[in-house]
Amino acid sequence: MTGQDPLLSVEAVTAGYGDATVLFDASFEVRPGEIVAIVGANGAGKTTLLSTVVGLVRPKAGRIVFRGRDLAHRPAHTRTEEGLALVPEGGRLFPFMTVEENLMLGAYAPRVRADLGRRYEEVTEIFPVLRERRAQEAGKLSGGERQMCAIARALMSRPTLLMLDEPSVGLSPLMVGRVFETVERLARSEGLTVVLVEQNVTEALEVADRAYVLDHGHVVRGGSAAALLADPEIQQTYMGV
Repeated sequence: MTGQDPLLSVEAVTAGYGDATVLFDASFEVRPGEIVAIVGANGAGKTTLLSTVVGLVRPKAGRIVFRGRDLAHRPAHTRTEEGLALVPEGGRLFPFMTVEENLMLGAYAPRVRADLGRRYEEVTEIFPVLRERRAQEAGKLSGGERQMCAIARALMSRPTLLMLDEPSVGLSPLMVGRVFETVERLARSEGLTVVLVEQNVTEALEVADRAYVLDHGHVVRGGSAAALLADPEIQQTYMGV
């Protein structure tokens, strides 16, 4: 991956809500094929950072360059077509719709709908439990199954870059491990590039190639995930070591 141009480059982005600024000159980059973790305490601005990348929050300053194009001021709905997909915190499935109906909602982009049947087969092969439960209401799935369904729905859009916001929230330790295993498998076997936002710092750094630390809206550290995992300051601040 060394020497490759970034797939995503977030350059000095300042963003927030109304008069409240949450991110301050935040910069990070993601190269093709990487898993990049963005870690930090609750309230550090991690969700706002992802929301700005996908266009749900408009930046006040800075650039968001994806595949060589600045998307900072393009509408959110166009970014799926560009190859960006977000799994929001909690999944945000439609609970009274079936699993299959939720998955189909992930495939609204024109480039996917032309081959919808094949994509559905590919995604449910990755997550066979969803094929078994395709007629079940999504709200009746277990917590881990709901997270898998949310990831699968994002995959229906054939993303180049998959972004996950706190995928471990509310899950048992066993299911947290399975979710992270799934993320790593998708990156390694499906060729996906992944941005993983997490409060679960240890798990995130163990699966990531590189990582950034976000603190009160500022990117304060960056480097290889292994180096950050072994850093005494990171251990003391975020891992309780």
